[in-house]
Amino acid sequence: MPYTSLPQSILDSGCRIVYMCRNAKDVLVSLFHFANKLRGNSHDLMTLEEAFEMFTKGVIPNGPYWDHVKGYYKVGLEQPTRIMFLTYEDMKMDTAKNLRRLAKFVGYPFTVEEDAKGIPNQAFFREVKVGDWRNHLTAEMSQILDKITKEKFYGLDLTLSACM
Repeated sequence: MPYTSLPQSILDSGCRIVYMCRNAKDVLVSLFHFANKLRGNSHDLMTLEEAFEMFTKGVIPNGPYWDHVKGYYKVGLEQPTRIMFLTYEDMKMDTAKNLRRLAKFVGYPFTVEEDAKGIPNQAFFREVKVGDWRNHLTAEMSQILDKITKEKFYGLDLTLSACM
């Protein structure tokens, strides 16, 4: 749900929010597969090109991807004790470190006995592959998404190089 659409009761509650960002290309591919799973075995399956068109125009659940990310990112900068902005790619790259950050953020840091050191990253993840978009998108689709991302995030000190 976009930050601007959160109910006032959430905004007034003082609760902490964790926002997980993911590469736009992988989000598109996941959304494509999810939409087709919902459609089942019907002959009315969405093509990747149709999903791409809808995604680049922002005609997807929860609105345009880039506005969604920007909304949480900006509020996270203004209220870092309230909103934690993570990337899926960073979480996957160094799961233990980011789990420690997350636990501390929500007010329950790991004790020495609970620390996640030594647990392999793959223990926390199943099947989803960072960069899987390369197996689905054309070079042109990739370039268009890169262009939109640069335009939409222009002026932000938001580094999503792991997401590109």
